[in-house]
Amino acid sequence: LCEQIDDGADCVMIFDTWGGMLGDDEYPRFSLAPVRRIITRMRARGVDAPITLFTKGGGAWLEQMAASGCDALGLDWTVGIGEARRRVGDRVALQGNLNPRVLFESEAAVRAATRRVLDDFGGGSGHVFNLGHGIDQQTDPQKVAVMVDEVHSYSQTGITPNSAGQR
Repeated sequence: LCEQIDDGADCVMIFDTWGGMLGDDEYPRFSLAPVRRIITRMRARGVDAPITLFTKGGGAWLEQMAASGCDALGLDWTVGIGEARRRVGDRVALQGNLNPRVLFESEAAVRAATRRVLDDFGGGSGHVFNLGHGIDQQTDPQKVAVMVDEVHSYSQTGITPNSAGQR
């Protein structure tokens, strides 16, 4: 990760695709503790670039993940982004979390699902719109273009507050 920054990356992401399969007593020990060590060592080396932590299925540990030293949390689609925002506040930015399966639906469904993610976050800073985990190789690139277009066009119209009243 440090070498990626040294070679010009503006930010990095730590992926823990299997962390969500761990139990409550296992995740802190086998996933979160090593992640904290990585982040601590990176900061000790002078890395000040943003670090995002993504744990697929990690919704149960959002607060612990936010306290890991990361700057942002990547979210899969199993936890609502509004709920995540309520739980971690503005301690970290949030990245995600459209279910990638939506990209196999109609253009109208892609647009509606994209708006729901944006509405659920509620606007303001601290959100990087993204899929909740990877993109299937069979995904029609046109559906990705529809999603990107909807993020751009809908974001410019002003986003409604989420249920917590945040913008």
